[in-house]
Amino acid sequence: MAAGAERRKYARIGASSSTLARGWRRGAATGAVICLAGLLAAARPAFALELITPAEAALPPAQIPTFELRGSPTRGPHVTIVSPPPGAGLIHSPIELKLRYRAFGGASIDADTVVITYLKKPAIDITQRIKPFITATGIDVKDAVVPPGLHRFWIELKDNDGRVSGTEFSFQVTK
Repeated sequence: MAAGAERRKYARIGASSSTLARGWRRGAATGAVICLAGLLAAARPAFALELITPAEAALPPAQIPTFELRGSPTRGPHVTIVSPPPGAGLIHSPIELKLRYRAFGGASIDADTVVITYLKKPAIDITQRIKPFITATGIDVKDAVVPPGLHRFWIELKDNDGRVSGTEFSFQVTK
């Protein structure tokens, strides 16, 4: 459109092209700020790990697995629950989930053998969710989102000498 025709069009509606351009730029800048704020707000929870979904938490509880030791002459791996500490009472989500394990007799833990099961009917293997946080010395999840309720887990691991160990741990989350 020619510049003269454009000026005549804006003159008919009672506004200059520079006024409309300024308004458009202000609107675009405001829109950009709103979009950026929305992206930042949406990006923040992306760092948190949804350890348990509300649908999983609503499932009925399962029995603690039985674990039978077969008389090994050496000790199997040991798991220590660091956080949330055992007996902590009610805690708030997101939680820090920190477990430490150690092997005995010169062995080391094979991180690929760690399996964590959420004790529900049916049992839910959550190992793949926390795989990036599993190392040969433990598990460290800084922000794990967990719905309110009592949550029970079973962790099983093996050292490089083939000795297997497992333990149950639980915590209760409040709103």
